Amino acid sequence: MTLELEQETSTGLTEQEAAQLLKEEGYNELPSVQKRTFVVLSMEVISEPMFLLLIVGGIIYMILGDIQEALMLLGFVFLIIGITVYQERKTERTLEALKDLSSPKALVIRDGKQQRIPGREVVRGDLLVLCEGDRIAADAVVLNNLNLSTDESLLTGESMPVRKIAWDGELDFGRPGGDDLPFVYSGTLTVQGQGVARAYAIGSHTEMGRIGKALQEVDTSKTPLQRETRKLVKIFAVVGLCLCVLVVIAYGLTRGNWLEGILVGITLAMAIMPNEFPVVLTIFLALGAWRISQKRVLTRRVPAVETLGAATVLCVDKTGTLTMNQMTLKQLYAGEETFKIKANSSEQLLPNGFHKMLEYAVLASHPDPFDPMEKAILQLGKEKAEHFGYKHGNLELVNEYPLTRQMLAMTLVWKFTDRPGFIIAAKGAPEAIAELCHFNATQSKELSERIAEMAEQDLRVLGVARAIFDKDVLPSDQHDFDFEFLGLLGLADPVRPTVPASIQECYQAGIRVIMITGDYPGTAQSIARQIGLAPNEEVITGSELDKLDDAELQKRIRSVNIFARVVPEQKLRLVQALKANGEIVAMTGDGVNDAPALKAAHIGIAMGSRGTDVAREAAALVLLDDDFSSIVQAVKMGRRVFDNLKKGMAYVLAIHVPIAGMSILPVLFGWPLVLLPVHIAFLHLIIDPACSVVFEAEPEEKGVMQRPPRNSKEALFSRKTLGLSLLQGASILVILAAIFAIALQLGAGELEARALAFTTLIVANMAIIFTNRSWTLTILQTLRNPNKALWWVVGGAMLFLPIVLYVPFLQDLFRFSTLDFVDLGLCLLSGVIGILWFELLKMFRNRAIRRNDLIGKIGSKDFRKLN
Repeated sequence: MTLELEQETSTGLTEQEAAQLLKEEGYNELPSVQKRTFVVLSMEVISEPMFLLLIVGGIIYMILGDIQEALMLLGFVFLIIGITVYQERKTERTLEALKDLSSPKALVIRDGKQQRIPGREVVRGDLLVLCEGDRIAADAVVLNNLNLSTDESLLTGESMPVRKIAWDGELDFGRPGGDDLPFVYSGTLTVQGQGVARAYAIGSHTEMGRIGKALQEVDTSKTPLQRETRKLVKIFAVVGLCLCVLVVIAYGLTRGNWLEGILVGITLAMAIMPNEFPVVLTIFLALGAWRISQKRVLTRRVPAVETLGAATVLCVDKTGTLTMNQMTLKQLYAGEETFKIKANSSEQLLPNGFHKMLEYAVLASHPDPFDPMEKAILQLGKEKAEHFGYKHGNLELVNEYPLTRQMLAMTLVWKFTDRPGFIIAAKGAPEAIAELCHFNATQSKELSERIAEMAEQDLRVLGVARAIFDKDVLPSDQHDFDFEFLGLLGLADPVRPTVPASIQECYQAGIRVIMITGDYPGTAQSIARQIGLAPNEEVITGSELDKLDDAELQKRIRSVNIFARVVPEQKLRLVQALKANGEIVAMTGDGVNDAPALKAAHIGIAMGSRGTDVAREAAALVLLDDDFSSIVQAVKMGRRVFDNLKKGMAYVLAIHVPIAGMSILPVLFGWPLVLLPVHIAFLHLIIDPACSVVFEAEPEEKGVMQRPPRNSKEALFSRKTLGLSLLQGASILVILAAIFAIALQLGAGELEARALAFTTLIVANMAIIFTNRSWTLTILQTLRNPNKALWWVVGGAMLFLPIVLYVPFLQDLFRFSTLDFVDLGLCLLSGVIGILWFELLKMFRNRAIRRNDLIGKIGSKDFRKLN
C-alpha cells in the first residue's frame, strides 16, 4: 500500500539545492563540545591543593630515600588524574550519544526519487518518507499521511503513541505531545502507518537539540563532602606549614643545629600533612561504588555514593520507572460481564464468553506490530489461542481500512485460503466502534457508562467488532460492513511490582518521593494511589507551572508531590527549585527528556535496560536491572559509606594528634627527638590501610534506614566529632608524653625511652581503631561484627613491631633498645588506658537510651515503681 503524494511535493529538493543548504547551514547533528587536551585537564587537576600536597609528600619521601612510599603517593596522584579526566569526558560522550540518536538513516525524496541518506545529511526543506519502525531524522511538518502514529516518549514521557494528521498550511510549528498534530520530531519513532513530511528544523534547532543545549549549560557542582575535604586539607596545610617553620627556627636557635632542625621540620610535616584525607575519600567512594554495583547499580559519578546517604527527595519519572513502559491488557468486557486479567495471565482460565471478543481483537491487529497496544493484544492472544474458533493459518490478510481523524477505528480484512468469504475485524475508540455497529441512543448511553467506569481505573479503552462478508468485491468504506459489537478492551501501563514496597521504604528512611511525568493528571494520580504516594490529592500541571515564578514554585513544591504534563525544561526547573529549598535531590529517568534534570540533580539515576544512552551518560547512577527497589539499597549503602567515612576521618585526626604532639614537645622541652622519619613511615603502614580499608569494610549501623537523612549542611567534622576525636588524640598524647618524660627522669636512656613511647603509640593506635569501629557499640560488642581487613592490619602490626624491636639491624635503624616483658606490659596497659574513657562514655550513653526507650513504652510513673 503506497501513499499518494501531491504533485507539487512529490519531487522534493534537487541534489544541488540540498548541497547548497548543507554548505550554508551545516550538518543535521548536535555541535560538539570543545575538547580539552589531556595535558590541560591534568594541569587543572594537579593545581588543586590536595594534589599539590600529595606531590610534595611524594617528593619529601623521595628526598628521605623512601622510594617505595614516594612512588606510591605519586602513582596515586596519576590515578586520580586519570579518574578525573574520565569524569570530564562524560559530557562530551553525552552529547555524542545525543548526536547518534538524532542522526539515523533517513529516506528522503530528491529529484523525484526516494533514496536513503545518512541522517546528518538531511537539510531543511527535505521531504522525509516516514515508514513503520523508522526513527525520524528531523523536526518536520506532515504533508500527507496514512494512519500515521509516532512514539514521542523520549521527548514527552508519555508511553502512548500519538496520531498525526496532515498540515493545514496555517498552524504554527509547536511542541510535542498530544494526538492529531501535524508535526513530527527528530529522534522519535514511527510505530504505525506511513507519511511524508517536510523537514522544518535540523541539528541544534530541533527539540532534541534544545535538550543537548540544556545539557551543555547545566553545571555539575562538587559534593559537600568534596568541598569540606578540600577545606580541611587547606587548613591542615597552612597549620602544618606554620608549625614546621616555627619548629625549624626554634630548633635551630635553641640547639644550633639547623640541618637537624630541617629534619625535624620534615618529620613534623609528614606527621601533620593530611595525605590520608584525599586517599580515604577516594578509596571509600571507589569501594562504595563497587559494593553498590553488587546491588545491580552502576556508579558513573563516584562522589554520588556519598551524596546518596543525604538524599531527602527522590523525583520519579512515571513512565518506565514507576511503570513497566509497556501496555498490558488488564480488563475485558463482553456480554455485560467483566473479566480482570491477573499478572500471571498464562495460568488464568479465560471464560467462554470472552473467547470470540479476544480472537477478533487479535484479528484486528497487525501480525507484526510496532504499536504497544497491539503487542499487548497479541501477547494475550497467543496464550489463549487454543480457544479461538478459526485456524489463523487458513487466513490471509488482504486489506486494511486505516484509522482516520474522522473514524478512529481500523478494520482488517482476512480472506479464507481454503474457501470463499471474508472475516472482518475492527478495533478502535469505543465511540467509533459503536458508530460502525449503528448503536441506538440507549446502547450508546450504556456503553458510555461502561467506558467511564473503566477510564476511572486508569485504563485505555478500545472497542472490538466483527463482520462476515460473503461477496467477492470489498466495499470502499468500512461503514458498509454489517458489524456486530463484541466488547471492550482495557489496557494500562502497569506499575512495577516492587515499587509500592520501595516507596514505603523511602518514607521510613525519611525520603520524600515526587512524581514528575508528561502524562495526564488523572493518570498520574491513579498511579500515585497504586504505589502509595502520599499526599496525592494535589497536582500541578506544566501549564500551571509556567505561571509560577521561582519563589512561588519553591513554596508550592514543599507540599505538592505530583507534577503532570511536564516538558523537559520544566523537569530541570523543578530539580533546581528543590535544590534552592536546600533539598538533596535524586532523580530517576530513562528518556532523552530526562537528561538535563538527571545531570542537574545531586544524584541522577538512569534506567539501564530501558534507558537511553543519553540518560545513562548524564546520570550519576544507572540501575542495571531497572528495579526501583535497588535505589533503596543504594541509599542504604550510601549511608553506610558516610558513617564509615566519618569514623575513618575521625580516626585519622585522632591518631595525628599524638604523632604531631610527640614531634613538637621534644623541641619545646629540650628532650631527645622521639619520632624520626622512619617511625612516621612505619606508622603510616598501619594508619593508611586502617583509615581506608578497615573502616570501609565495617557493616552498617543498626537502624540505618529508620533514621532521617543527615543534614546536607552537616560537616564531616561536626563540633561533637571534632571534639571527641581531638580528645581521643589528646588523651593518648598525655600518656605518651608522661611515659617518655618519666622514663628519662628515672634514668632510662634515649633509646629505651623512645622504644617505650613508640610501642605505646602502636598499642594506642590499635586501641583507637577498635574503639572507633562504632561510636555507639563498645569494643566487646563490635567484636561480633566480622571485619577481615581489621585482623589483617592488627596482625601485621603485631608481627612487625617485635621485628623492629628485637632484630638488631632494624633496632639500630629505629634507634631502639631492647624492651623486657615488664616494659611491654606497661606499654600495653598504657595504650589501652587512653581510650577507656570513650568506652565508658558509650556504655553510659547506651544505658540512657535504653532507659528513655523503656520510659517511653511503660510511662514514667511505672518506671519509677520498677526502680
